[in-house]
Amino acid sequence: MTETPHPLYDRHAETLNRALTAITERGYWSAYPESPSPRVYGETAAADGKAAFEAYLDGDFPLDQPGTGDRVATEASPFGLKLGVRYPHAGADALVAAASAALPAWRDAGPQARVGVCLEILDRLHKHVFELANAVQFTTGQAFVMAFQAGGAHALDRALEALAYGYAEMTRHPGTAGWEKAAGKGEPLRMTKTFHVVPRGVALVVGCNTFPTWNSYPGLFASLVTGNPVVVKPHPRAVLPLAITVRYAREVLAEAGFDPDLILLAPEAPGEKLASTLALHPAVKIVDFTGSTEYGDWLEANARQAAVYTEKAGLNTVVVDSTDDFAGMCRNLGFTLSLYSGQMCTTSQNILIPADGIATDQGHKSFDEVAAGIAAAVGKLTADPARGVEFTGAIVNDGVLARLAEVTGVGETVLESRTVEHPAFPDAVVRTPTIVKLPADATGTYSQEWFGPISFVIATDSTAHSLEILKSTVGEKGALTAAVYATDEAVLDAAEAAAIEVGVHLSANLTGGVFVNQSAAFSDFHGSGANPAANAALTDGAYVANRFRIVQSRRPA
Repeated sequence: MTETPHPLYDRHAETLNRALTAITERGYWSAYPESPSPRVYGETAAADGKAAFEAYLDGDFPLDQPGTGDRVATEASPFGLKLGVRYPHAGADALVAAASAALPAWRDAGPQARVGVCLEILDRLHKHVFELANAVQFTTGQAFVMAFQAGGAHALDRALEALAYGYAEMTRHPGTAGWEKAAGKGEPLRMTKTFHVVPRGVALVVGCNTFPTWNSYPGLFASLVTGNPVVVKPHPRAVLPLAITVRYAREVLAEAGFDPDLILLAPEAPGEKLASTLALHPAVKIVDFTGSTEYGDWLEANARQAAVYTEKAGLNTVVVDSTDDFAGMCRNLGFTLSLYSGQMCTTSQNILIPADGIATDQGHKSFDEVAAGIAAAVGKLTADPARGVEFTGAIVNDGVLARLAEVTGVGETVLESRTVEHPAFPDAVVRTPTIVKLPADATGTYSQEWFGPISFVIATDSTAHSLEILKSTVGEKGALTAAVYATDEAVLDAAEAAAIEVGVHLSANLTGGVFVNQSAAFSDFHGSGANPAANAALTDGAYVANRFRIVQSRRPA
């Protein structure tokens, strides 16, 4: 039995084929331009997108879903903008029942139809990327360009990457096969075998506050393309980006002749704990989560009926041994620590430097001079408020502010965090990064995650000691990124061996326009699944293949 091509598959086959090539070559490729320039998107795209975003404010979000009774509004913008968007609210049973009813026709449509429809959803979202970027900006505190790139173009690239992996895994085996076995002098035994891709069931995506689209799209589209309907439970403070996503996805599904309830929005009322209720529902068979270690661990331990994919907290670490570009190293690390006020799961926290200092192209630098160089780079980026806020954005929630207050009581401050008035949004909550000096034995402080614009420069006995600290802390608590600066190949090799041992992705000698806290779709893996910070990688075959099963039937030929 050969699957009949779907019109949307034909429309987007070139994009899919290019993505399939990209995941095998692992070089640079992007399907969605990351520059918001009018030369790329047209003269009116930015204004049209902003107007579409503003039309949602202080109103009922246009989403018609089953089981809806009241509406909820839970968002507060870090920029001080009044949002007031009211979303349709439904209970877990109603959402799961609607999603379950939509599954059979979606399953039976086959991989080509599903990937075609999913590619059309990405195309529709790309047409509304400025609308999406504004929603990401004003719910997360990201500056606009970062929201456009990470929350728009790069999130779409990650979604496409998941579709490519999903399609490759579903089509790894033929749909049908003829089987023949000799049977002595009689007629051979002949069978016709059919192999069905069978989805696991309803999927749940639990969104995060800081990167609602970038972190949610891989799981969302990996589940959808493999036949699973998806319930999207946004973070209460970042609902709008995922509501927009669900809105346009439902439009495309309906236009393609499928039940729009294949994707549903599940905003929660304050204190409702809807994510936990949904995660334990017997019909929910897949859970994707990004957020705290505590809740990720709870999901892994308790959602036993589901395949659970988690990205949690970690201790991202930099080992500084030596450098042939001291200014470039400081500049690169300064940008890393300043970008989005360190509110990225990939931002470096622990910077390990020998107490005796390091060799550089500017001569020997003491520990204090290295710390001061990094602090000066941060200070330069954030000195001018108008320019600085385009790097730092705004503080996403009160938990970050509480940690900033707490860290003043530990160690010796190298760089103090400052309150900055945003030139465009006077009510925005903006804080510059702080850097604190610690001794190597202060493990009680630096072996916990301080999410936000907080980093530690830690004086170690030697580079070998630094690598031991990396292995012990990352091995126990996990990390998504690690970096090393060294001019000696033996040190670079030792750092790579340490990174492999604890399963963390390593970057070496970054001094230019590539930063440790950024990753490129189709080339870089995000998370490894090999340490406690994440139990899966975005995106590889293992991330998608367990979202479906192959069920065969066979008949005599």
